[in-house]
Amino acid sequence: MKLRDTLKKNSDFRRLYTKGKSAATPYLVLYCRKNRTEHNRAGYTVSTKLGHAVVRNRVRRRLREIVRLNANAVKPGYDLVLVARSRAVDAEYKKLERAYLTACEKLELLRKETE
Repeated sequence: MKLRDTLKKNSDFRRLYTKGKSAATPYLVLYCRKNRTEHNRAGYTVSTKLGHAVVRNRVRRRLREIVRLNANAVKPGYDLVLVARSRAVDAEYKKLERAYLTACEKLELLRKETE
């Protein structure tokens, strides 16, 4: 996923929170909504309640990497917002990745194996 494929505007985040579908796991909440492009865009929210800047940035980097590595597994044409929960701070990378894929499954975002 390229830098241009990220959500930056507050209006984009608010639109996803109000009109998008969501799936929650113990480590994160995933919001999604179709966009009018042929690629996915992602945004990340890590609250100051989770810790200082170093902690928040570590969680954000892990989430970005998980989305990047699993980009081919997700159907194209969606806006995604990942909201980190407090358990994400101490979670192992594999558990975070599994939580992301589980949330994608709940929202039916994963590609079928035959595609």
